[in-house]
Amino acid sequence: MKAGIGLAKSNQTTLCYIERDGQYLMMHRIRKKQDINQDKWVGIGGHFEKDESPEECLLREVREETGLILTDYRLRGVITFISDRWQTEYMFLYTATAYEGTVGDCDEGVLEWIDKRKVADLPIWAGDRIFFHLLEVRQTFFSLKLRYEGETLAEAALDGHPLPVALAR
Repeated sequence: MKAGIGLAKSNQTTLCYIERDGQYLMMHRIRKKQDINQDKWVGIGGHFEKDESPEECLLREVREETGLILTDYRLRGVITFISDRWQTEYMFLYTATAYEGTVGDCDEGVLEWIDKRKVADLPIWAGDRIFFHLLEVRQTFFSLKLRYEGETLAEAALDGHPLPVALAR
C-alpha cells in the first residue's frame, strides 16, 4: 500500500538482485530523505501495494526503479526482519538473470553494477552478508530470520535453526 491518509506502508516487500556477467545491479541509497537504508547498498525492490502478489510487486518495483522489464527471475527465499526500531518486515528475495531495456536513473539512489566478490566490502546490512552467501552456495529456497537491535544484527536463524551472528561480519 502507498503511504497516505489512513494507509500505512505494507510490511511485505520484495528485493531483487539482477545478475549480469558476475555482477549484481545494486542501489546506493543516497537520494531519499529519512531512509532506513541511508548510505547503504541494497538491491532493487520495495513495499507491496494493495492486492499485489509478490511477483507483481517485484516487476513493478524493478520497472519503476531501473526502467528494466524482467524476463527471467526466481524467488530464492523469504527473509523476516525484526527490529526494535521499525515494524517486522517480510521480504521476498529474488534473483533475475534476464531483462529487457536499459538501466535508467533512480530517484531513490545511484544504480551501479557491482562485482559479486566486492559486495561484502560495501556498506551493507550485516544480515545481507548472510543472504548473499546463501544466494551463491544454495540453490534451494530458504527462510532467514534476522533480528536487529538498532543497526546491529543480534540474532539470525536459517530455516528455523540458529546461526552464529559472527557469520555476518
